[in-house]
Amino acid sequence: MKKEQPTGSYCNLSPPSYEGVDIVEIKPDPSPEDYLAATKLANTIADEKLENSMLLSWYDRDRDFESPQHSSECHLNSAVPGYVDYGLYHGATLKIDIENGRFVFFYLPVDL
Repeated sequence: MKKEQPTGSYCNLSPPSYEGVDIVEIKPDPSPEDYLAATKLANTIADEKLENSMLLSWYDRDRDFESPQHSSECHLNSAVPGYVDYGLYHGATLKIDIENGRFVFFYLPVDL
């Protein structure tokens, strides 16, 4: 007897859980010129909030570029981008969102 293969997408379409994650949303004036300027700003905020931290993942909408690179390839039918999933499931406790998703950074606190 041949078993029928299910059809359709089985991707996680529910929103991610940000439980335990401090979310900082900012709209700086002037606007960051590019990714490097946004990173400087995000690192400054992370240093203030976490003291010692490591950048886990990020997204640059201007260039449509993310890190870890290609992390969204396995999320094509998912509501959750790969860089978000990666940051949350690797222990991020801080999300910095600059200009409504133009630049997004996830940070993990580290002990030195």
